[in-house]
Amino acid sequence: MSDELKHECAVAMVVLRRPPFATGDFGGTKLSLLLEKQHNRGQDGAGAAILRTRPVPGEVPYWIAKSASATPLVDVLGAIAKREISHGEAAATLVDMRRETRDVDGSSRVSRLTSSSERIFLGHLRYATFGKNEVAFCHPFVHEASELEHTLLLAGNFNLTNAHELFEDYSRHGSFPTSKADGYLVCELIAHELEQILPSRGGSLLSLQGEQETRSFGEETTPNLQASQTPSSGSNLSVALSKALANADGAWTLCGATGDGWAFATRDPHGIRPGFYYISDDVVSVASERPAIQAAFDVPPKAVKELPPGQALIISPSGEVSFHHLHISTFPQSHNSTLSHSSPRPCSFERIYFSRANDAAIHRERKALGAALLPQILKSAEADLSDIFFSYIPNSARIAFHGLLERIFHLISRRGAERQRCGDFTEFSQRLSLSAPLRDMIPRFGEVIVKDAKFRTFIADAAARREFYKHVYDVTYGLVRPGLDTLVVLDDSIVRGNTMKNAILPMLDRLEPKRIVIASSAPPIRYPDCYGIDMSTLGELVAFRALVNLIGGREKLLSLLGDSEFGSLGEDSKASPKVQVSKTPSSESNHPSNPLAPLYARFTDEQHCAEIARLLTPPGMKAEVKVVYQTVENLRKCLTTDFGHQTSKTWSLTSTTNNESRTTNHEIGDWYFTGDYPTPGGYKVLHKALENYLVNNSERSY
Repeated sequence: MSDELKHECAVAMVVLRRPPFATGDFGGTKLSLLLEKQHNRGQDGAGAAILRTRPVPGEVPYWIAKSASATPLVDVLGAIAKREISHGEAAATLVDMRRETRDVDGSSRVSRLTSSSERIFLGHLRYATFGKNEVAFCHPFVHEASELEHTLLLAGNFNLTNAHELFEDYSRHGSFPTSKADGYLVCELIAHELEQILPSRGGSLLSLQGEQETRSFGEETTPNLQASQTPSSGSNLSVALSKALANADGAWTLCGATGDGWAFATRDPHGIRPGFYYISDDVVSVASERPAIQAAFDVPPKAVKELPPGQALIISPSGEVSFHHLHISTFPQSHNSTLSHSSPRPCSFERIYFSRANDAAIHRERKALGAALLPQILKSAEADLSDIFFSYIPNSARIAFHGLLERIFHLISRRGAERQRCGDFTEFSQRLSLSAPLRDMIPRFGEVIVKDAKFRTFIADAAARREFYKHVYDVTYGLVRPGLDTLVVLDDSIVRGNTMKNAILPMLDRLEPKRIVIASSAPPIRYPDCYGIDMSTLGELVAFRALVNLIGGREKLLSLLGDSEFGSLGEDSKASPKVQVSKTPSSESNHPSNPLAPLYARFTDEQHCAEIARLLTPPGMKAEVKVVYQTVENLRKCLTTDFGHQTSKTWSLTSTTNNESRTTNHEIGDWYFTGDYPTPGGYKVLHKALENYLVNNSERSY
């Protein structure tokens, strides 16, 4: 992705089911590996907490470290490694890292732990898509109480569309929240429900399990390896989670622990945020990405399962594991529902860009996305294959680029047999001389542009800074034939287009190609996101700006909205420059609506892409610029069906075995492409974003 885009965070949890046989810091090492292998998901903040199994009165039952420095993960991993140093040194280190003043000596926060008494290890990596980039916003959050069963530690990868409403509701019921951080709010909501369910020490979660659950962690036990599906174990905790999340609208993967030794992980009912778990005789682990668990525990893909949407994975103090459906009395989309009954809508951007490509299924899917673009690329290139040079930007597009090349090689090798079988062979054959020797058909490709990761500039003058900004990228001369070649550059997605227009295209133009085709392996991003990706306003999206231009400008958009069923948007925006609340159907109704869908439908994909290309073309550009996007239809095929089998058996999606992961849901989360949001809050955010745009308000829409 050429645009800088902050996105979903990462969680990590390790729960020891019995004392480790390995020497050394087993739990701390595994947690550190899980965090390190997910560092791509959060570079603004990091945190870790470790829960003791037999806390001594007068000491805090957990150890915690957070950092929001320039190197937060380095800070936290260092603190984990050094946590068994003397009490005073540890306290000083943590206070400095966390930049807190209320505990000057840190003694109220830090206690010396030994590895034999540690059981639950919790970690988090943060991208500050919203909220300040401060240590106070870093996870894990802690709710402290005098009773262990009411003490709660929580880390989450989540975003709520109605956090403000939940905050106001929580305040109106007599509580006094001390922070507006959404992580703090969710932690307090869960803790509040635990206190309601367990009003005294006599109601400990342990009472649910009988005498065998009160065994000390240090005693020799043999926990049940298979996860129980019965509602008896951990039911109080699942009830607390259900009630706390009953009115939440958004996406989440949460990991947490109570002071008396219970641990849990839960995922939103639509499975928007990713979550995976691994269970063995010795350990339970949860993380945002499958390969992180595989690397930390050296296990095959089949051992790592997807955390079921709308359910809670609960681990008792004795190591028993159970799954619980989160039942609620009210949910925004239906009444008397079970969360897990909602249709899964996993975020497709995870597959396209966010998650690491060393997940076997994601690797195949990204290659399929690249291959699916070939017909559109060849049509837009308007050149023979011998006059096309293929490349990609940035590095995250490399896997899709491999899929594109494999598709070309596959068609070349099967050029006779594929004539009647492949839908894209007709276009391909027009660009290829079938009678030419095979060596003359090999496509030309290479890296023509590379990002200089070490480039920095502190120039204050805006014009000079723009000139320097282009040099964040270096180009390779001598690969593209000036005036002859069409240069095809593959990107993951084009969100805002600022980097493409101001840096990448000006540098590519120096190579003097005849034509430049920018191909996006994702469809055009037409709608804002509200579930954790940093694109909450409409005006920043180049696809939306293209729509406004095609319609005829902002005033024409106002007119069209005023003449439609969404007239309140247009009329309110004309009447007042300070529209605050949408009166459209989606704001008050259980039947969400999308006012932009019929406007997008007025234009073909070709018209839309042509206008985007015009917007992206910088002044003085010599080469012709064209833009092609993945279609939503092909996106769904690549991520959910056997599309790969239709292209190249060397990376066929049908080759997925039971030992490997793949997205098997009949639906995927594609709301940023289609406007089909999984929750009512998504439609409210869309309407608010549109209102903000109409009155020229650049504020976030949630």
